[in-house]
Amino acid sequence: MTVAAEHGGASRRETGGDHPEKLLTPVLSAFWDQSASWTLETYRRHEGYEGLRKALAMPPDDVIAYIKDSGLRGRGGAGFPTGMKWQFIPQGDGKPHYLVVNADESEPGTCKDIPLLFANPHSLIEGIVIACHAIRSNHAFIYLRGEVVPVLRRLHEAVREAYAAGFLGKNILGSGLDLDVIVHAGAGAYICGEETALLDSLEGRRGQPRLRPPFPAVAGLYACPTVVNNVESIASVPAIMNRGKDWFRSMGSEKSPGFTLYSLSGHVANPGQYEAPLGITLRQLLDMSGGMRRGHRLKFWTPGGSSTPMFTDEHLDVPLDYEGVGAAGSMLGTKALQCFDETTCVVRAVTRWTEFYAHESCGKCTPCREGTYWLVQLLRDIEAGKGRPGDLDKIDDIADNINGKSFCALGDGAASPIFSSLKYFREEYEQHLNGRGCPFDPARSTLWADNDAHLGVKA
Repeated sequence: MTVAAEHGGASRRETGGDHPEKLLTPVLSAFWDQSASWTLETYRRHEGYEGLRKALAMPPDDVIAYIKDSGLRGRGGAGFPTGMKWQFIPQGDGKPHYLVVNADESEPGTCKDIPLLFANPHSLIEGIVIACHAIRSNHAFIYLRGEVVPVLRRLHEAVREAYAAGFLGKNILGSGLDLDVIVHAGAGAYICGEETALLDSLEGRRGQPRLRPPFPAVAGLYACPTVVNNVESIASVPAIMNRGKDWFRSMGSEKSPGFTLYSLSGHVANPGQYEAPLGITLRQLLDMSGGMRRGHRLKFWTPGGSSTPMFTDEHLDVPLDYEGVGAAGSMLGTKALQCFDETTCVVRAVTRWTEFYAHESCGKCTPCREGTYWLVQLLRDIEAGKGRPGDLDKIDDIADNINGKSFCALGDGAASPIFSSLKYFREEYEQHLNGRGCPFDPARSTLWADNDAHLGVKA
């Protein structure tokens, strides 16, 4: 479900926030709800490939500067400036340059790129052509999560349409640019969402992170200069080229400008994709989505998927941009807003997340391979009421030995729920340890009644 597609495209600054739904800024999702939204015909009816025409009329370096000036930041997690990443590609080196689009969406709670590709794949293809013109590349790859076969088929069809219409192939729109796009289906490994593991997988090897330096911009795919961008990052480029960088900057905040897709899920009345300016708050998103499910209150939530430190109901008014979320102690990540109500046991939720990271660890580095394994053993014991005194300090210490010491960010992601849940909900862990059972089992808990005022529930 997408709510953003149902409303007009006014920015937050234009509306003044007089009605919650006017905060939405449907651009990528503007026509998701239309019949055959994924076709070239529908896309061209909505100014499709007009941004490409403008970009091809500009020198490549000017396109890079334009995207850099727009302030577009990567939508895949870290928020690195997109134009700056393009600028890192060396010129005149005599090597082929590659663009790789990371569509291996695997983070628990993240569900924006797959719906985007399913409903509007041509926005990505147009963005790819613009990006390849900018970095002087003749080859682009889309690395798609292999389980989403309907999306794979739709993406193949969109690429075919683009070739037939002259937007891909030889001498695109008479510009002299030749570009081939290859759609590659991955084999379902979470680790391949990490850009260097993705490159190894794309080359036919086991997907494992590479030691850096060298970075992909210098030695990426096939040891050549490579840009790796998220789907949403590249799909946002055509609208910027078509409508202008000032239009893009009119939305969001100064350091985090523009629109983005927020994936709202969990115990909410109306989950879905909400396309809004960066800087909107979860309170505003909940207001327009009908709030939490009837009779329940928000207990904790993730601002960017399970690998980002969790927030509580105290953080409802944190601006959901890179600076605001970072200042509050978490990461915006992929804007995967997983919301949990007061019926959820934090220990159980964190255990399930940790099991996922232990399963998906590639095993290349010891801190992540061994650390996630032992975290799972300890958390399972704590959840089952078999924990021992000192286990909380032990899981905190193990998480600290993983955080910042693993080969890639998977280890950091596994440690984040541990640190943040101990910070906000240590008493729940303690209740599991002292034999009184899960604090969210009313039949056994003595903590249940003590938390009535905070949780808004009846004993």
